[in-house]
Amino acid sequence: MTPPPSTGARTGTGRAACHHGEILQGVFLDEHGRRRAGLVTLPMPSLGTRAEFVRRPGTEDITVAPADRTKALRAATYAMAECATRRRTPLCGGELSLSGNIPVGLGMGSSSSDVIAAVRAVADAFGVRLPPDTVARLAVRAERASDPLMLDGRPLLFAQREGRVLEELGPALPPAVVVGCALGGGRPVDTLALSTRAYDTEDVRAYERLRALLRHAVATADPALLGRVATDSARLGQRVLAHEEFGELMTVANRVGAVGVQVAHSGNVAGLLFDPAAPDLRGRLARCARALSAAGIPATYTFGTTADAVPPALIPPPHPFPTPAQNPSPNPPTSEEPPHGHAHGGSGRAHGGGDRPPRPDTCRRPAHLPAL
Repeated sequence: MTPPPSTGARTGTGRAACHHGEILQGVFLDEHGRRRAGLVTLPMPSLGTRAEFVRRPGTEDITVAPADRTKALRAATYAMAECATRRRTPLCGGELSLSGNIPVGLGMGSSSSDVIAAVRAVADAFGVRLPPDTVARLAVRAERASDPLMLDGRPLLFAQREGRVLEELGPALPPAVVVGCALGGGRPVDTLALSTRAYDTEDVRAYERLRALLRHAVATADPALLGRVATDSARLGQRVLAHEEFGELMTVANRVGAVGVQVAHSGNVAGLLFDPAAPDLRGRLARCARALSAAGIPATYTFGTTADAVPPALIPPPHPFPTPAQNPSPNPPTSEEPPHGHAHGGSGRAHGGGDRPPRPDTCRRPAHLPAL
């Protein structure tokens, strides 16, 4: 029998999924007409992070394994303070461990998944159920911007730097089949090195138009309109990312009858979208994989925007993400864990007392991308 928190260790678990980049990302107007950065992600619940947190009453430090998951460590520290306040119990130390299967640095929300799973595990160890808006607040505090993975897959326009929903678009994205692929040889993207641009009034109008189209696509369950929004958003994003293969990706999409393409706006993961009701869907998906391979763009896996969008018989076995032939540095910075300091040896560690955060973030795992 597990002892109560006041007399002994108590273990909590948490999980969070990842996403496959964005359907839409840009600058939008909030309810007061102010400009806000926002995004709509493409959920991918089959991959994710699992966290386990063991409370250690009578101790002060919080540790994390693997030691480089410093954003999750920070999130656990903040979650500890939140839960201790709600339960009116003293702060204490603990051990956070993380495991998962999300490729890093491709724009799939690996750090957000780590952070949210960690918060959920700490809350579980305290016997507290934190509402999504609280999880979002802690996640943004831990990593400066967060994907909306705490909201479990609903199509939302989410202000990632504020941790709040700008608009609930509906219960589910339109049904579509996604053939995933990796641009740039699967290399991680360092968003700190990307050029920045100011958004003007015309940009805001363009993104607001796409927002309205996506709202209509969700309301009418229209995969073609979903593909149009994703393609236009990806095209606008190329002004910053400038993927060399984007033109070839569009050519392949047109050749095989895809309804659109989506590209992560902070990484190299991309996908071609298909209407699941299209004739000869099996043939289209097979031709798509062959055409991508011929273009030097490796296909990775096929999945659906909804649970029943892809008949199981049509799902080919997943391909591994390519391992980059060369990394720009031994520990390349990624879009999801920008470097802010130096790694410290052993297990990552934070002090459990007060509101002190753990040490600064470090680079995440090397860019060896596992098979999915």
